[in-house]
Parts: sequence; structure tokens; C-alpha cells
Amino acid sequence: MNVLDIAKKRYSVRTYEDKPVEKEKLDKILASAHVAPTAANLQPVKLLVVQDKERLKSIAKAGNIYNAPLAIIVCADHSKAWKRPFDNKQTTDIDATILTDHMMLQATELGLGTVWVCFFKPNVIKREFQLPDNLEPVNILVIGYGKETPADPERHFATRIPMEELVSYDYL
Repeated sequence: MNVLDIAKKRYSVRTYEDKPVEKEKLDKILASAHVAPTAANLQPVKLLVVQDKERLKSIAKAGNIYNAPLAIIVCADHSKAWKRPFDNKQTTDIDATILTDHMMLQATELGLGTVWVCFFKPNVIKREFQLPDNLEPVNILVIGYGKETPADPERHFATRIPMEELVSYDYL
């Protein structure tokens, strides 16, 4: 399957089977994050892999993880962040996002479902996982075997803005 086909196939899964994700699949998902690009290659991201049912309950105190068997808390490490010198924009959110997207696409290729959770209470995650001040939880990637009927890979033609609205060539 090529990248475009995988991207079309991915959808947000909110109902999961009570089945663990195999170590081999998790290792591939983490490897895809490991090769993801970051600004100036500083890699200011920390991934917290949570599979233990009790620890998953700790995450659920902060936000809905849909009873998935696996969650990866994607944290920005502000102590390693690159800043654009012109306006001091820190790129940690962007870097964390790129890693998350790589993991979602890899999980999809492996037959797993995902949902990107950004609606959560970061202070609860920081407390439950005793995160140091330099680590900011950016998102939670929920992963597992989906119970629901997969979304139609061709749904994007109906659900996305037209390409003409998305793209401008030689913009003035």
C-alpha cells in the first residue's frame, strides 16, 4: 500500500476490541516516530507508552481514551526546543505532531485503529505521570483493534474542501 492509500484508509476509531497490540506492531509504530523529522533534528519529544490497565485509567482521568488497550502520550520537551530566531516561535507542537502523524499512518498500515486525542486535561496527565516542568503533554495517540466498520477511504471527496480552495499556486 502506498502512503496516499494509507492516509485515505486512516480514520478516527472510538470503539476498540479488548485485545492488546502485539509488541512487534508497537515496535514498528515507535520506529516510525523515531525516524520522523524535527526542527534542527533536536528531537524535543518524549513518548510515554501506556499499556497497563491501571495506568490507562490514569489517562482516562484526563480525557476519553475509548477503552483502548494502548495509549501513547506525546510530550514536547521544552528544554530541547528549537526557536525560530525572527519571532522566537517554538516548534515543539509541530515536532510532536509530525511524530504522531507518522505513528498513526504506521498503525493504519498494520491494521490498527487510532484516534488523536487533544481534548484532555494536561494538568491531570502531568500529575498522574509526575512529568517534570520541561515536558508538556501535547496529545494522546490511542491505538488498538477497532470494533467499528471502517470509514470509506474515498470519503474525503465529500468531506474535504475542494483542492482549489486548499491550494494556491504562485500566490501573490
